[in-house]
This record gives sequence, structure tokens and C-alpha cells, in this order.
Amino acid sequence: MIEPIRFTFEVACPVDRAFAVWTADIDRWWPADHTVTGTDDVAVILEPRPGGRIFERTMSGVEHEWGEVTVWEPPARFGYLWHLRRDRADATDVDVRFIAVGEGTTRVEIEHRGWEALGACGEDWRDRNQGGWATLLPFFVAAATHQVG
Repeated sequence: MIEPIRFTFEVACPVDRAFAVWTADIDRWWPADHTVTGTDDVAVILEPRPGGRIFERTMSGVEHEWGEVTVWEPPARFGYLWHLRRDRADATDVDVRFIAVGEGTTRVEIEHRGWEALGACGEDWRDRNQGGWATLLPFFVAAATHQVG
């Protein structure tokens, strides 16, 4: 078994805001260098329901699939299959939980697992995603605490 990636951190906002920023406002904080096209003029869309798509859409309407929502429990949890830059058959699983830990503070727990599905390259992809998460999460934290736009 390849060890899952796990992140736990706190944001200075209530649970419902943290959930909404991650899901409904994903386009506001997701950085261009974490997209297929790598350009600033794409829309990042997360359809809010089980079976909903996670994808980017270019200004010309071209769509690039990233994943599919598998769990939708606002504002406490959502999960999704993740296959950015990979075939859907190679999707890994991401589970994100939002837990109130005090007045206006939310603990976010992320587990990204299923690397075995990628066969021999599973550990390399896990390591690449570890770095990707580390550079992505500060954008979310900034948006959730009103430090962006």
C-alpha cells in the first residue's frame, strides 16, 4: 500500500465559508499553474453534487476534465475522484473535511489516496501531488481568510 497524502490545517473562518470558498468559489483562488492550460483566462468549475464534474473551461469553450465529485455533504465534507492530466481510469480519491474548532475557526483535513491504481508510477505521482498540494493550499487559505481579491 502506498501511504495517502494527508494535510491538516486551520483557517480563520467559519466552516460554511471554508466549504463555500473551496467549492463554489474555487475559480477565485485556484492558481493557473495548477491547470491543464496553465493560463489565467480559464474558468475552474466544481459542480456541487455527487457525480458533478470538476474541470476547467477555456475562453473558447474547450473543457479539460479534472475529476468527479463522489461525496457532497455541505458544509462538513466532500470527496472526489481526481485525474488531472491523467485518464479517468487512473483517478485517485480525495476526501476533504471541514470541522469547526472554535469561534470562526475551521480545521481542514485532507486525505488523498488510491495511488496503487497507478501501478508502478503510483509513488512518483504521490510525490508529485504532495508538492502540488503544498503549493496549492496557501491560495485556499488566503481566499478563505479574505486575503485574496
